[in-house]
Amino acid sequence: MRRLALVSLVLLVVFMMVPGPGAAQPTLGPGPKLTLTVSSHPIPVHPQYAKLDLTYYSELIPKRSNGRISVKSSTWSELGMTGYEIVRMTRQGQLDIGNSPLTYIAQDVPVLDVADLAGLNPTVELARKVLDALKPAVNKELEKFNVKLIGSNPYPAQILFCRHPIRELADLKGRKVRTFGPTLNDLMKAVGATPVSLAYAETYTALERGVVDCGITGSGSGNAAKWHEVTTHQYTLPLTCAVSGYYPNLAWLNKQSPDVRKFIEDTWREIEDKQWQFGGVELTQDGIDCNSGRPTCKVGTRAARPMVEVKPTEADRALM
Repeated sequence: MRRLALVSLVLLVVFMMVPGPGAAQPTLGPGPKLTLTVSSHPIPVHPQYAKLDLTYYSELIPKRSNGRISVKSSTWSELGMTGYEIVRMTRQGQLDIGNSPLTYIAQDVPVLDVADLAGLNPTVELARKVLDALKPAVNKELEKFNVKLIGSNPYPAQILFCRHPIRELADLKGRKVRTFGPTLNDLMKAVGATPVSLAYAETYTALERGVVDCGITGSGSGNAAKWHEVTTHQYTLPLTCAVSGYYPNLAWLNKQSPDVRKFIEDTWREIEDKQWQFGGVELTQDGIDCNSGRPTCKVGTRAARPMVEVKPTEADRALM
């Protein structure tokens, strides 16, 4: 009941929100040098890491800070992590800034679950409005854990990759589906499937060996992880956006000088804007095209064995 009330409040607020003016490019004057330890995104070949975050970490941040700030970056897999540990590592000071899906820490901070309920956000634009509306409440809770949200990113629309033909959600009955987060688990149970919690990096092998029948991930994310090699059908009903946050260690951030703190916060707001356009908009259709082996595939890898694209039924759209 409390969750439904919060969802209603969020939907009221988001339609009252209007975009603000664009910010100037962050820069930093002379001063002491600083190295940031950052981990973001699941695997090194993920486009949102390789083509966007890494550009900031290796080029733009050092250049714009006049050499004051360098970044030691890694993905979860390079740390031997699944993503669930990232916020804990950041809280403890092992990372200065971590990045992981909101649902990964929703058990400790339930309001995060509301930002990306399965079926709540049919478009990436609405997903961002919902998160922006929730940010004050989110940070009030996160600060109790020595972190805060300074930026966010969606992943491409989270769709189903299956080893067997699928026409609609009802075809998942009796199937094992790799999921993440409680609301996706609830959705899969509601259609008769068995949700299976698996680390992102383990899912390719699980699909290949038939440990699971389907997996849920972003259309472009699944392409980057080569799920098209071990599945045959993609059901392109958007289930969630897998909205993720960039979380700095709050004690670490607060002890930085005001100019450095502003540079960091402004930089990650800029990363956020670009991630919502690239990850949420561009990679969604590109991933579907690449998995389908179409010549319109631009960012990802064109599948040598094209997957079958199954468009969502009107009944399933209404269900969501």
